[in-house]
Parts: sequence; C-alpha cells; structure tokens
Amino acid sequence: MAHAAVTSPTDVVDFLSSQHEQIKSLFTTTLSASGDAREKAFVDLRRLLAVHETVEEEIVHPRAKRKIADGAAVVEQRLEEEHEAKAVLQKLEKLDVDSAEFTRMLTELRDAVLDHAEHEEKDEFTRLGQELSSDELESMGRAAKLAEAIAPTRPHAGVESQLANLVAGPFAAMLDRARDAIVGKG
Repeated sequence: MAHAAVTSPTDVVDFLSSQHEQIKSLFTTTLSASGDAREKAFVDLRRLLAVHETVEEEIVHPRAKRKIADGAAVVEQRLEEEHEAKAVLQKLEKLDVDSAEFTRMLTELRDAVLDHAEHEEKDEFTRLGQELSSDELESMGRAAKLAEAIAPTRPHAGVESQLANLVAGPFAAMLDRARDAIVGKG
C-alpha cells in the first residue's frame, strides 16, 4: 500500500487513514517529550484529534450509516469510543503534562485511540471505499481537507502553558470550530 501522507490524498479514506498515522506519531512524540515540548506536542495532538473526529462525525459516519451493511451499529460503536476519548482529553487538559497521572492517562488514551482507528479502517473505511464512487470519496476528502486547513492552529511555542491553553482553546472549542468549518463550507 502506498503511503500517501506526503501528497495529502483527496480520497477521504486515504486522507483519514494518513491522519491515523499522524495521530499515532503525535502520541509517541507527546509521550517521549517533557515540559514545554510535551505541552506543545499535546496541543498539536488535540488539534489533530479534534479535526479528525469532527470530519468523521460530520462527513463519514452519516454516509456509512446509509451505505454499509449494518452501518448504524458500526457507527454507534465508533461514536461511543469517540465520546470516551473526548471525556479523557478533557480530564488530561486539567493535569500537569509532566505528572505521572498525565502519562498514565495519555498512554491509556493512545491504546484506545489506536484500537478505535484500526476498527474504523477495517469496519467503516474499507467498506465505504467499496460502496462509494471515487467521485463521492474525492468530494468527501475535499471537505475533510478544508476542515483541517481552517481548524485553529496551536499557539506559538514558548508561551506560558496556562496562556497557551487559553489561546489554543479547550478540545471542545476546537471541535466546535472544526464543525463550523465543515457545516458552513461543506
């Protein structure tokens, strides 16, 4: 399978699968860093997760519900996992990034998110790829790329972390802005 992350694929399945690779990599970066570097990596991770989950909820899940066999049940399971991940992220935002509790929770979240990504690729993305025309997949991919392009970016490095959190906005605000981008321009 060709790695399309560099060319930024327009097919929504390839696009989201390449985001899974980026998410995996950001978890590794965040867990191996400390101090300001960890804070910065965590903000990047939250932003990517916010964009990714919003694209799935607004663009992919509705189509999967209608187009794949037993779609509603497949999507329901993914939404439940996404909801749990959001709850954990909101707890992580309140912790010191260098604390043992943060590391423990982030490690658990990584395992859950990677498991979730695997299920999405196998149960949802692959089947959507079989059911939809390449035009539909490209059109969904363009909407996904737009959402990524206009979602809020992280604050400048070196900003004191409490201020950085305010500037970046909590995870929930990132979700709102990514959703506005998709709904408004999709």
